[in-house]
Amino acid sequence: MVRSAVVILLVTSCATDAKSPPTSTSSTPTATSPTDTSAVAPSGPAVGPSVVTPIVGSALAPPVAVPATDGKVHLAYELKLTNTLDQEVTLTSVAAVVGGKTLLTLTGDGLAFWTRIIGSQTPTTKIGPAQTALIWLDVTVDQPADVPTEIGHMVGLTVPHPQPPLVPSTMTESIAFTKVAARKPVTIAPPLSGPGWLDGDGCCAMSAHRTALNPINGQLWGAERFAIDFVQLTPEGRLFIGDRTKVESYPYFGTDIHAVADGPVVAVVDNLPEQVPGANPSGLPLDQYGGNHVVQDIGEGNYAFYAHLATGSVRVKPGDRLTAGQVFASLGNSGNTTAPHLHFHVMSTPEPLRSNGLPYVFVSFHLDSRIASDAAVDQLADSGGPVPTQQGFAQSDKTHVMPLQLDTMSFPNG
Repeated sequence: MVRSAVVILLVTSCATDAKSPPTSTSSTPTATSPTDTSAVAPSGPAVGPSVVTPIVGSALAPPVAVPATDGKVHLAYELKLTNTLDQEVTLTSVAAVVGGKTLLTLTGDGLAFWTRIIGSQTPTTKIGPAQTALIWLDVTVDQPADVPTEIGHMVGLTVPHPQPPLVPSTMTESIAFTKVAARKPVTIAPPLSGPGWLDGDGCCAMSAHRTALNPINGQLWGAERFAIDFVQLTPEGRLFIGDRTKVESYPYFGTDIHAVADGPVVAVVDNLPEQVPGANPSGLPLDQYGGNHVVQDIGEGNYAFYAHLATGSVRVKPGDRLTAGQVFASLGNSGNTTAPHLHFHVMSTPEPLRSNGLPYVFVSFHLDSRIASDAAVDQLADSGGPVPTQQGFAQSDKTHVMPLQLDTMSFPNG
């Protein structure tokens, strides 16, 4: 678990400092289907009359639907929009639509919250001449049967210096028709066991994981789209006890890491040192951001990434075959991290940063509570806790769903 400002284009920035979004409007598997790992979503067919669209764009990758602990099915993806004009334009709305139904509309402060110019950390609705903006979307539907096969996007904008009739002062464009991937999220066992595991920086908020789009080999990659930083709270709700700069102050340091599925190991790093908790390390080369780690092929185009493992704890080598539940390493604090945690995500290739992040669901777990806010998580990292949880939260057993950011959960032992 690492804390920093929301970052655009920083690799593996395990950070917890997302803020709650302003209100937007939204209406409402054991096997994995064939792989869809395309990094750029296709546009829909050209239909109707040709019109000038000063904003052009596409989805970074086809969204994959995943059920989550809130009872909704989430489609988390990113739109990349480029202003082709020689003047700044202002976005007034962005809507995800299917046929005549609007699934999500962002306007005003809500739109700014989810929008960044590439390379900037500042929320905005303005796109300068020739600039490209990224908009992070979390479209939800009520049940799997409601998942569409394609999503269109209506982008409203204003132009300060119109050029009628081609470019009026106010426009609504229909762009970025995006195919929804037909694949299902992979079903896996948990990588940890026991109570009190907090989902830090998980889907589907503007966390450091979601906003860490990696510019590698000439392409943007959303490898950490569904990544989770797991930390364990004590029964009293504490993250650490004593000196926060010592790994021994974190009771869960050294906890067993379990394989989430059957499959071969394809990559191992095990010789990097533990970091001192409480500060972001600097000067790390690209291949050390994940610290000590294991990459496992879990089948059907899914690769599991277990990162920030304890130095010298990895008990496997490339080519070894893991079985679900097998202990193969210990939780550590190596790589780009400010506190001991397990960074876990599923991806489309064996490359932890040069891949498309894919959703996953756990076979079963008990949902214990939900931390009250992102600010409470920041407080937890500073003081060690305890911190408030959401009042009136109903504990429940969950099966075949993905945890969401701020969830705390218990995994079966062993």
